[in-house]
Amino acid sequence: MIYFDNAASTAVHPEVVKEMLPYFDVQYGNPSSIHQFGRKTKNAIEKARKQVAALIGAEPDEITFTSGGTESNNTIFYGIKFQGAKLEGSQIITSSIEHDAVLKPIREFEKNGCQVTYLPVDEHGIVNSDDITNSITPQTVMVSIMFANNEVGTIQPIKEISKICNKYQIPLHTDAVQAAGKVPINVKELGVDALSISSHKINGPKGVGALFIKKGFTVVPYLLGGGQENGMRSGTENVASIVGFGKACEIAKESLNKNISHFQVLHSSMLSKIVKEIPYVKLNGHTEKRIFNNIHLTFLGVNGEDLIIKLDEHGIAASTGSACSVHTQKASHVLKAMGFNHEQITGSLRISFGYMNTLDEVEQAVEVLKKVVAELRSVSPYKTKYSF
Repeated sequence: MIYFDNAASTAVHPEVVKEMLPYFDVQYGNPSSIHQFGRKTKNAIEKARKQVAALIGAEPDEITFTSGGTESNNTIFYGIKFQGAKLEGSQIITSSIEHDAVLKPIREFEKNGCQVTYLPVDEHGIVNSDDITNSITPQTVMVSIMFANNEVGTIQPIKEISKICNKYQIPLHTDAVQAAGKVPINVKELGVDALSISSHKINGPKGVGALFIKKGFTVVPYLLGGGQENGMRSGTENVASIVGFGKACEIAKESLNKNISHFQVLHSSMLSKIVKEIPYVKLNGHTEKRIFNNIHLTFLGVNGEDLIIKLDEHGIAASTGSACSVHTQKASHVLKAMGFNHEQITGSLRISFGYMNTLDEVEQAVEVLKKVVAELRSVSPYKTKYSF
């Protein structure tokens, strides 16, 4: 198999597995216990906290461990909701292309009287910063704009947006799940108040993530119990996974420049071959303001789901978009917001690289793509339209 679906999930790095193993059967103490078994696991968590913080330029005490990006995003929104501010009449500003882990909790607030402004994006999937300025009102309680889009890979002008939010003293949250480990991130330079990341996108284990909360920014916890994570997230910690996440962040930080260069080489090679050898194909998202482990394409006259199945038959794993919403069988809200029509949306394909992918795999995949696209177009209802 050639695995080109790293935006959905990545293989756990061998060094991460090695780091995790002792915490299953040797260092198995509860971190809240005061004996040495507990102290050792507590120390392991604090080491991981430093590793996660280092990846994004944060302080260790600004990191709260969660079960992943979804919980991190929800924690911010419910934390704002439960601060005592009146939900009815308040306003949240977000973009029309956010992940469902942002859109769905916000829509729940909307049902209960919260005013939500969904900012449009241009044809590349980029928010206009002026739209944020023009949308802020005295009732605005938060702005949440994702760092890099999970489908098309476009990067938003977060630093520019943060200056606007700081000027009006509005908290800014960014979902950086797809961006972490793919581009440099420094929360101090960005000026954000909260940022979400997830382990399994950077070669760590599934089921663990983190939420950066800037010092001085108050978020009320909605998971109550034993007071773990400084009271922000009660429940006995998933020690092995947290340890693995920390190691994955350490590796991602050390390998960042190397990986960025690697992704750019793979991206350039695959895109040039596809555009040269397959007609009626288009790159989606911005050509430069993007994470380069992502290539999102539209093959006109082809159904994306059929294309995924055909690629899988040839041993290539890819996707049409977000794995988190694939079972809902709905058209991509991201591509809709970017102005795509039905044909363009249904013909989409997302290829996403990991550090283990090679140029040989790129060449093999392009050859398979040429074959299966031609095969699908031979029976396409658009065959006459494009003279396939």
